[in-house]
Amino acid sequence: MSLFDIQELLEMESFCRFNAIFANFDVQPIFQLFSKSSLRGAPRELNYGAMIQSLFIRIVERIPTIKDLIKRLVNDPLFRLDCGFLVLDVVPSEASYSRMIDVISQSDVLDVMQDTLIQIAFREGFLCDEHLAIDAIHFESRDAAEKKEPVPPKKTWRKIKRRT
Repeated sequence: MSLFDIQELLEMESFCRFNAIFANFDVQPIFQLFSKSSLRGAPRELNYGAMIQSLFIRIVERIPTIKDLIKRLVNDPLFRLDCGFLVLDVVPSEASYSRMIDVISQSDVLDVMQDTLIQIAFREGFLCDEHLAIDAIHFESRDAAEKKEPVPPKKTWRKIKRRT
């Protein structure tokens, strides 16, 4: 038993597949990081909701880089609509995605969302204790990370050829 039958999910049309994923996954906490607190000031030019969805869709579609995601958004209008962008929305730049990812990574919103999703999966019987594990290789305490000495950069010398 699982949240999605992977084979059925892959056989769906892309629009239906993305709707099935986002029906079970609430991106509202991430979106709240980018909401304006007042109506005054500069207008919000970017469609942050669509940008957030496109980051998740990038993983599902196995798009390796943000640059490739932007290229696909520019060249494929149906994909752009599937991600939630409107017809007149400007495709965000790589710098816009980078700033957005920085804001998300500096908050704990993804950790909270993951914990909530795991709790829902437990309650509905999709997970039990034997399905969860901690990846000990990638887990490192902050104390151990702080004790590591920084590696000084290597000095490289190159010979300059003079013209005579």
